[in-house]
Amino acid sequence: MDRHITTPLNPEEVKTLQAGDYVYITGEIYTARDAAHKRMKEALDAGQPLPMNIENEVIYYMGPSPAREGRVIGSAGPTTASRMDKYTPELLDLGMKGMIGKGKRTPEVTEAIVRNGGVYFAAVGGAGALLSKQIKSAEVIAYDDLGTEAIRRLKVEDFPVIVVIDSKGNNLYESIY
Repeated sequence: MDRHITTPLNPEEVKTLQAGDYVYITGEIYTARDAAHKRMKEALDAGQPLPMNIENEVIYYMGPSPAREGRVIGSAGPTTASRMDKYTPELLDLGMKGMIGKGKRTPEVTEAIVRNGGVYFAAVGGAGALLSKQIKSAEVIAYDDLGTEAIRRLKVEDFPVIVVIDSKGNNLYESIY
């Protein structure tokens, strides 16, 4: 089923998404990869706030390539989500609702998705140049020294993803293998 949703995510709408749904996201999403997740964890452990409000937000596990002339961002494909798994349950417990990446997640992440009514989306790996066309603006908001791994706020329009793990714990990867 094709669905169109906007960010920040509506918790009630997230509960209606099902593993296997094709979803088009419009609004703002944030990017963060390994190094940024490590910094966010260090900030939380030190009692400091995160650099953005993650309540009902989506984090895209992506590190873009440099933008070509006339473009807002370079190739913008997903990275392997499991590298963020040790940080994800805490972020979900703090209110994050969605993640975009590629690949499987640990049972601990799935449990946190269910506990918090979240969702894990996959973007198609290898299609970063095509995905970048759905990004209308990109702004570094934290950890600029990390280069491509800095946290960015992206404005996206009809960004295509697939629900892999829904809020009930149904897992598309497990149902097709």
